[in-house]
This record gives sequence, C-alpha cells and structure tokens, in this order.
Amino acid sequence: MDQQTTRLSLPSEPRTFGFHVDGRDVPAGEREVFVRHSPAHDVPVTRTVACTPADVDDAVAAARAAFDDRRWAGLGGADRAAVLLRAAALLRERVDEIAYWETLENGKPIAQARGEVSGCVGMFELAAGLARTLHGDTFNNVGDDALSLVMREPVGVVGVVTPWNFPFLILCERVPYILASGNAVVAKPSEFTSATTLILADILRAAGLPAGVFNVVTGTGPTVGQAMLEHRDVDMVSFTGSTRTGRAVVEASARSNFKKLGLELGGKNPQIVFADADLDDAADGVAFGIAFNSGQCCVSGSRLIVERAVADAFARKVADKLARIRTGDPLDEATQAGAITTEAQNRAILDYIEKGKAEGATLAMGGTAMDLGRGRFIAPTVFTDVTPDMTIARDEIFGPVLTILPFDTLDEAVEMANDTEYGLAASVWSKDIDTAMAVSRRVRAGRFWVNTTLAGGPELPIGGFKASGWGREAGMMGVEEYTQVKSVHIAFGPRQHWID
Repeated sequence: MDQQTTRLSLPSEPRTFGFHVDGRDVPAGEREVFVRHSPAHDVPVTRTVACTPADVDDAVAAARAAFDDRRWAGLGGADRAAVLLRAAALLRERVDEIAYWETLENGKPIAQARGEVSGCVGMFELAAGLARTLHGDTFNNVGDDALSLVMREPVGVVGVVTPWNFPFLILCERVPYILASGNAVVAKPSEFTSATTLILADILRAAGLPAGVFNVVTGTGPTVGQAMLEHRDVDMVSFTGSTRTGRAVVEASARSNFKKLGLELGGKNPQIVFADADLDDAADGVAFGIAFNSGQCCVSGSRLIVERAVADAFARKVADKLARIRTGDPLDEATQAGAITTEAQNRAILDYIEKGKAEGATLAMGGTAMDLGRGRFIAPTVFTDVTPDMTIARDEIFGPVLTILPFDTLDEAVEMANDTEYGLAASVWSKDIDTAMAVSRRVRAGRFWVNTTLAGGPELPIGGFKASGWGREAGMMGVEEYTQVKSVHIAFGPRQHWID
C-alpha cells in the first residue's frame, strides 16, 4: 500500500487465509479455495477456504469444550473485560489494515471502511465495561427462611452468521457483547468478505482470549451456514441477512434443537420529511441515507415520504445532492460511493430499476450502470410518481434506489411509513417537536432518527420490529441477549415435612 498518496495501491497478489479453530489457523489443505475479486477493480485480492460440514463440527466441538470447561465463562467480569480492552487496543493499531482488506473485498470507500473499523474499537471498550456490570437480581422479600435469586448465565455456544455489506461492523456489533457475557463463538462470514473476520480472530488470540472461545469457519451459506444452523451443539445463532433467509433460519432451528435466535433482517425504511423541516439539511440526510454504502444497507432510507406542499422542490434538492456524490475507486480517499459488492446484487438492482419503469414510475435520475473502466457501479437513482403498491415501493432493493411518495397529513405519513412488512429503521425531519415525537412514537421501527439518519453509538440497542427480526444487539441489551435467565430459590433452616 502506498500511504503517501490519497489513492492506495492494489495488492501484488491475493492474500491467502486459512480458517480458525481452537486457537489455530488451519490451512486449506485439500479443500477448495475461494478466490475473491475486488468488485471495484476486477482483480483477485484474497484466497479463503471453502470449509466443509466436518470443519463446522470441529469448530463447534472446540467452542463446546471451551465453554464447558469454563476457561472463559468461569472468569470474573474484570478478567473478561481485560481481554476485551486489550483487543480494543490491538484493533486500534490495525485499523488501516482492516479497512484496506474490507475495501478490497467489499468495494466500499476506504474512508468509510476506516470510520467503521475505528467505531468498532468503541464497541469492544463498551463491552469490556458491560462485562463488569452484567448482573441479575435478588428477592429478599420471600420470608426469613428463603432467598430468591435471578441469575444471568451465558447461553453457551453461539454461531454468528454475518453478511457481505458490513462484514466487520456487523461482526463487532455482536462478538464483543457475546464474549462479555461469557459465551464461546463460531463465526461464519460471507464467502465474499471473510478477510476481516479472520483478522479479528488473530487480534483476539493476541489479546489473550483462550483457545476455542472464538472460531471462524469460512465458506458458503448452504454448506457451512446450514451445518451450523442444524448443529445440536450450537445453543444460539445470530443471523444477519434477508428476511427470506431468516425464515429458513427459523425452520432450521426448529428442526434441530430449538436453538435461540437473534435475527436482524430486511428493511424498507421510510424517511419522512415535513414542510417545516430544514430542507437543505433534510436533503443532505436523505441523499446520505440512500447512497451510503451504495444503498447496500439494511437500514438504508429507501422510501422518501415527503409533504406534498414541498415535494417537487425537495425532490430537486435531493437530486442535486445525489448528482454531486463522488462515485469511483474505493481506494481513493475522496470517493464517497463505491462498488456494488456482488454480481448477483448488481443484477438484482438493475432488474428492480427496470421493474419500476415497467410499473409506471417516473425515472427522475440515474437508473443505469456506470462505466468506470472496471468494476460494478450503479448511479444513484430516483423514482417519482410512485404508488405504494409498486414493487419498488415494497421490496428491499438493497441498492442506491430512492422512491418518492407524497403525503398531505401526519396521519397519512404514519400510515404510509407503516405500510410495509418491515420495521427496522425510520427517520423524521421536522423542526416541530410535537410532530417529531408523534411520528417517532407511532412509526413501528426498532431504530428511529429525528433530524438525522444512520447515526448513534454502541450504547444504543439495534434491531427490528415485524419481519425485520428478533432480539437486540449492542449496548447492555446486546449482552443480555446472549444470556439465559435462571431463577434460584434457596431455603434456610429445617423443612416442614409434607409426609408425617
């Protein structure tokens, strides 16, 4: 990498990774190897292993042994916190390296990747504090001859299945909190973006995490992910991905051991703009909300619901913002929007654009692939004259495609916002506190932003309503999510006998 310029260089050859089981890096051996090409540059950048169900068995066995002998779960919160703090310090030292490989595999801008990885340091630091403050409850009101305790215990072996759009960020929204509560982990990253998960395994090992507590198996969902979901020694699975796949995850859990599930699934998230908003700020927020990560974001603000009195003028402001986004080489520090991560997703986005035109929506801007000489890029796209029944207004497109729908009253805006199977995130833009609070209370979404979007810190829990998922990640709720609650009733003194 050339650190002296604003554009980093490509690697001279792909970086080779093994997978990680019981504290050791395992080479590919005779296994198939997956060669990942940069979606922005069309050159090979990493080589990762296509693990087998037998490899999943080995990783789960290592995690189970590590959990059952209490080498991690049996430590006090202060000792677990010390490891997490060392991991945070090592992560801070390797921010540039992790961001570089994230950009090469995913296609997101290097400045964005660096910001995300830097934010993950805080997640480990917060989790370290939560490891020391996680607690249960007592009931000292059950009489002089008894005491009742409510204890939180780690759930056991946790499988973490992460997607390709935010490989490191989503991982770190889960793993430090899972570890804080004393669990053992088997992580399965997307086969397209495995590098940074394997780098985290190296960091955790160096930080002093005992062998077997964090394991990584790489490969495809149908092979590796399915084996993990159906494994009877996995006590819980955290899955992030589409709602369609989430339903299959629920079915797989029912077929095996009714394992506990944490699901962060799809979204069709509204950005609601009232006429009294600061329209310049709102336009910038709406543009950011749809174009960030090239729209490949489960909390992307893909539905603009705007008050009719300002709809046309506001649409022009948003279009002007989107037209000035710097789309290009993600290794360039100035780039704001990068590549589409997979070929399948690229086709899906373009297909949705064609469907929008066929169903009668007006293509106001964009709508085409961008020819930058290499890689996959799609121009920011805006549709007007959209009706709520159109496919582009209902399906999660997962690309830089914005639909605009006007409203006349607050009640209508809320009704339109809730007219979806999803409930992951939402934003409202208004300078009227009554309006903003009324909307925030009535829109059914797990994350809500007022006069901002895609904001917040690791202290805040994240998760969805309705078909957007189950459970919560991050913050204290993210630690508690990976625990089981046990009630303990202790009797003192002689027992009053039931049988004389």
